[in-house]
Amino acid sequence: MQMRWLELLSTVRLGRKTHNNEPARSPFHKDYDRIIFSQSFRQLNRKTQVHPLTQHDGIHTRLTHSLEVSCIGRSLGMLAAEKIKDELPAWISPADVGAIIQAACLAHDIGNPPFGHSGEYAIREWFDDVSHTNFLQDLSPEQEADLRQFEGNAQGLRLLTKIDYHPNDGGMRLTYATLGAYLKYPWLSKTIESQGDIPASRRAKFGCYQSEKQILLQIAEQLGLIQLGENHFCRHPLTYLLEAADDMCYALIDLEDGITLNMLTYSEVEPIFLDLIGEYGIPSELNMQNTTWQQKIAALRGRVMKRLVDEVTTAFAKQHWQILSGQLQGCLLDYCAPDISTGIQRAKELARIKIFEHPQKAGLEIIGHQSLQTILDAFIPLTTPRKNLNFKEQRLMAILQRSGAYFEDDHYENIMQVLDIIAKFSDHQAYQLSQELRGNKVGLI
Repeated sequence: MQMRWLELLSTVRLGRKTHNNEPARSPFHKDYDRIIFSQSFRQLNRKTQVHPLTQHDGIHTRLTHSLEVSCIGRSLGMLAAEKIKDELPAWISPADVGAIIQAACLAHDIGNPPFGHSGEYAIREWFDDVSHTNFLQDLSPEQEADLRQFEGNAQGLRLLTKIDYHPNDGGMRLTYATLGAYLKYPWLSKTIESQGDIPASRRAKFGCYQSEKQILLQIAEQLGLIQLGENHFCRHPLTYLLEAADDMCYALIDLEDGITLNMLTYSEVEPIFLDLIGEYGIPSELNMQNTTWQQKIAALRGRVMKRLVDEVTTAFAKQHWQILSGQLQGCLLDYCAPDISTGIQRAKELARIKIFEHPQKAGLEIIGHQSLQTILDAFIPLTTPRKNLNFKEQRLMAILQRSGAYFEDDHYENIMQVLDIIAKFSDHQAYQLSQELRGNKVGLI
């Protein structure tokens, strides 16, 4: 059984109301525009990419990271489409495929909470705390799993399809092709517990909450994704290119932030880039006098990315039928020249040792973790249906209502509304609110 590009590149929109064809703009370019003008995308501006609560203007945030990933994704999509163009529908151009991945890449981190992965851990651990089990007692096992395993990818799908622009009516109303490419983990939180055929490297990840289960099923049906189990589907082929773009930026470009913050030296990073360039030629900037490390690293980065784009798209073309069959194991970087996978791992290991374990970063992550737990302490108790509120709780409820919360009798949905609000906060908004909740009126860091 194989998926078909005719369905996979669907221009139909989730929650569509009308068909408005514009000769100068494809449906996929509209997707990109809708994402980039959304409030959720703007909120990525001061959200952690690697370094929480950074005060340095040149350090990557989730927004600048997402923009860079979208650029690499567009190049991957266009070149991959050129290499398999005989397999694509006649009405699809390489630019269309590039636009789909560009839009999906732009949104790939849109559901991440403040403080990056430490923020995800803070939310999960709050619901795991035995003193908070009373907030889960009337939830189904599936709903409880969503909260205990809070996941930025699933939160992103909720934003894209249900929250922004058209609440509970299609959200951003993106094309099914873009939504499919976005879905790195097309299964539910309970699926990762019940089905052991998901690779261990991705078992802790999932892409959809129970609240969006029907939307997942709609996407899978519209695109013809192969079903691998109950509420568990194979990836859209273009998702592999999105994943490669993210890995390339995350592993390599983010090393530059480590140099800027004096956690790394240029001399530690240069050999990794030189090895990855291969036969693509050493940039002349490395031998010029008075060249800054920023200029050198930019020249190296350009050569490395050119090689990686060529290699990844060649791997995509070679593995094309395996991908369409939903049988590809691992990621596309695993199918490139051996030195590429080795180089990427060297970069990640250097970042792990010198950046992720740096005392400065650890201290800020503790602040972020505690900030989110303070906010959850204040707001989650308000989600109990028909709760009588005291004076302080009324004031807290007013904060939530100004952000769009509207609680009814569904406890799970009430909690999800609070997480919608918290997940949109920037690092600085979350920190400031947590300080105010503790009685400390402070300005922004």
